[in-house]
Parts: sequence; C-alpha cells; structure tokens
Amino acid sequence: MKILPIIFATVLLLAGQAQAAECIVPSKPGGAMDLTCKLAQKGLATVPGSPSMKLVYRPGGIGAVAWHSLVSQRRAEPNTLVAFSGGSLLNLAQGKFGKAKAEDVRWVAALGADYGMIAVRADSPYKSLADLVAALKRDPAKVLIGVSGTIGSQDWLKVAMLVRLAGLDPKVLRFVALEGGGESFTAMQANFVQVVSGDASEASLAAADGKIRVLAVMSEQRLPGALAAVPTAREQGYDLVWPVIRGVWMGPQVADADYQHWVSTFERLMATSEFAKLRAEAGLYPFSLTGQALNQYVHKAVDDYGKRASQLGLVR
Repeated sequence: MKILPIIFATVLLLAGQAQAAECIVPSKPGGAMDLTCKLAQKGLATVPGSPSMKLVYRPGGIGAVAWHSLVSQRRAEPNTLVAFSGGSLLNLAQGKFGKAKAEDVRWVAALGADYGMIAVRADSPYKSLADLVAALKRDPAKVLIGVSGTIGSQDWLKVAMLVRLAGLDPKVLRFVALEGGGESFTAMQANFVQVVSGDASEASLAAADGKIRVLAVMSEQRLPGALAAVPTAREQGYDLVWPVIRGVWMGPQVADADYQHWVSTFERLMATSEFAKLRAEAGLYPFSLTGQALNQYVHKAVDDYGKRASQLGLVR
C-alpha cells in the first residue's frame, strides 16, 4: 500500500519536469522577440504531450545579455530556449556579441518570417516615404528615428540603406537607440521620436488602435492582413527588401537527445493548421526550418549580413 503514494509522487515529479520549459525573451515586453516566444508558447499548448512554456525576460545589449547568460552559465539546460531574429544574426556578423560565433549555440527552429517597415504617428505630416525622405533632406536634425539597437543594428541598417538609395548620407541622421520594438512604439507615441524603423509584425500589433501610420513595408509584395493597404518600399521607388527570420535556439551543451526532441516537437507543431493560424495572428509569414537545415541557413545569413555591414563600414 505504501508503494502507490511513491509511484504517484514520482509521476507528479516527472510531469513537473516535462512542464519546466521556458522561452527567454532577450528584450523588453512588447516587441518581436516577445512575440516569437509567445507564438512558441501558444503553439506548444495545441500539441498533445508537449510541455507548457513560461516566458522569461532578459533584456540588454539587444540580445547580448541573454546570449552570454546561456552560453557561459546555462550551457546544458534541456528545456530552455531563446528567441532570435535576423537582428541577432546581424549582431553576430558584426561582433556585437564579443567573440561569439553562430556555432556557439544549437539552432532549433525558425517559426516564421517577418519584414522590415517604417512607421510614424497617425497624426504625422509624413504620408509616404517620399514625404519622410524630403524632410530628412531639408533638416535631418528635426527628425528623430527610433531604432532597436545602436548603429549597425538591423533597424538602423534599414533606414541607412533607404536614405542611401535617396542619395543621403546616413551619418547626418539622428537615431535614438531603444530596447526592442515595444519601447520604440511607446517612445513614438510620447513624441520622443517621430519615426520608428522596425518590423511588420510589431507594426501590425501597434496599428490595431489606429495611432500609427505605416509608410512602407520592406517585402517583395504587399503583405496580407492588417497591413494589406500599406505599399512596399519598391512601389515607392526604393528597391529595398528586408526579410527577418524569427526562431529559437538552445545552449551549446544540450544533450543530443534533448535537442532532437525539441527539433521534432517544433516540426510536428509547424505542420499543423493550428500553428498556421497562430503564426498569421502574430503577423508572421510561412518560413519553417529546423535542426541542421536551420543551422546551415544561419551560417549563410551571418556571412551575408557581414558583407552588407562591411559595405557600410560597420564590421569590426
């Protein structure tokens, strides 16, 4: 009779271990990194047998704090994932994570794709990219541009490449470095900045209350959903496309069995219609890669970002 309570307690312990997953958001709440972990969290809840997931926020250094925390102190945790984006890969390419390299962690899954965008307040005098560029040419000191990160971040690069196409030197612009898309839109609503360079998924959420105007999306074609009426940069005469991958990675010493378990879990998840619906609600677009295929993509992307950054003299 005493064996049953012991067995029951053991089952509860194992169940607790299966539910001990967490997704680290390497930014403040409200941005696209937050959105990535929430998508994983909601998606896993639809897959029978998958662990529940809690979100933990570790902002700082546009991902550097979370990166070094896992790589230096939590290298083998089997149920801890960290959100990443194309911006994370750009930071790796520029050496913004110190001596970190793409092979220092285990890349698990890409959950979807996003695109760059440029937004202003709904009451802004800028109605198009042409209006904004004209204002920047007249007096760049009067237009503060909010970006996630500092010089060389992907949000900075989007604007830098845009104005270079217009014949303007990015060095004359005034950028305000902020910690994540959520903080950028908050700063714009307070008129601390007049323009936000960010991502379409963030803009889709922020546009719901009608307080912002998205001037352009940096996609090949117009995007479906909340931003369907927004023209692309190309439509407005600026040949600039900026896709953004969104996904999760794990520590470098996670056991192969645990790593493969998570790869398989996300493969099953991303094959479901429920996930496709959740991804669309998050403002993301189909882009699914896992395991070795994702690892190869990441390494190539880091190389490509390094070349772009080098063209602007940003690589250390």
